[in-house]
Amino acid sequence: MRAVVWQGPRKVSVENVPDPRIEEPTDAVIRVTATGVCGSDLHLFDHGASMLVKPGDILGHEALGVVEEVGSAVTHIKPGDRVVVPFNISCGRCFMCDQGLYSQCETTQSMHGRKGAALYGYGHMYGGVPGAQAEYLRVPQAHFGPIKVDDGIPDTTAVLLADVLPTAWQAVEYAKVPPGGTLAVYGLGPIGQMCCRIARHLGAARVIGIDRYPDRLKLAAAHGAETIDFTTVDDVVETVREMTGGRGADSVIDAVGMDADGSLAERMLQTVKVQPDRMAALHHALGSVRRGGTVSVTGVYGGWMMRFPLGDLFDKQVALHWGQANVRRWTDRVLEVLRAGDPIDAAGLVTTEMPLGEATRAYTAFRDKEAGVIKVVLRPGEG
Repeated sequence: MRAVVWQGPRKVSVENVPDPRIEEPTDAVIRVTATGVCGSDLHLFDHGASMLVKPGDILGHEALGVVEEVGSAVTHIKPGDRVVVPFNISCGRCFMCDQGLYSQCETTQSMHGRKGAALYGYGHMYGGVPGAQAEYLRVPQAHFGPIKVDDGIPDTTAVLLADVLPTAWQAVEYAKVPPGGTLAVYGLGPIGQMCCRIARHLGAARVIGIDRYPDRLKLAAAHGAETIDFTTVDDVVETVREMTGGRGADSVIDAVGMDADGSLAERMLQTVKVQPDRMAALHHALGSVRRGGTVSVTGVYGGWMMRFPLGDLFDKQVALHWGQANVRRWTDRVLEVLRAGDPIDAAGLVTTEMPLGEATRAYTAFRDKEAGVIKVVLRPGEG
């Protein structure tokens, strides 16, 4: 089969690799019909070696497809079923899964429990499981993970159930926006866009979206967000405070993560491995929340943080909630929303579809934030 493989920093290619097969009774194999390119994939694209990605590893963790084969222990899906596969691999029956913490599944935890549940296509730090940007995908723990999807839900909406929609839903839930409250969202990529829409759907009175790219700001504004282009203001934190009566937002989401635009010093520290991540978005998020508010972090970070403002957070009584999305905890609720007419316009998020064979072009267009390229989906059956 053909698959997108990591070849080294800033280099991916589409190669022929062996077809997956059933290895355990709890496995399934699906034929992938749509697979997303995620902002998290860009972290690997740029910094894969630090996440223990090896040349030849298959990337991708967002998969929609058709079941081809199931192991003897898999009974809730069968060949021919249309399914979406959550990006974290969880068993559904261990202690952590019983708490709804599927991203911490004890059955698939990586690095002898020092990391959370295994993830598709996310390097050997998270299990070394071949990824979803391929024509076929082996699905471990398929007795629990895959979710059957209604035929009436379009592919470009259904594939978002693997990651984007549950990740954004969890970020908003974790932000604990009070009734009639204000939420600020840093980063208006796919996750940030859906955070804005879901927050409005769940009752936030105001949503402030913060980014620098005109197409992203325009899209968020079209769905009811007030927007800030942070390149046009002297101090984005002070701007948020001015927009919220001098207090700061009730809740803030960091939907950017480790590669936020930062100072030259931060970029140099990241390049020479003194500091693994750039922290501009997180610093701004922590500064923009009011006293007693909540910061929800859904952008991916890979390492420790210099100059963490612990004293300020203690003084302000700020609550922090973060982590990988527990996908299966939220998918039933998200499916109800999609079946009820899709009031969050998930169907309008995907801007760019490309054949799997154009993956290199897709990665560079998404990384470079080319105008109009906000969410990319690859089609393995095309091109």
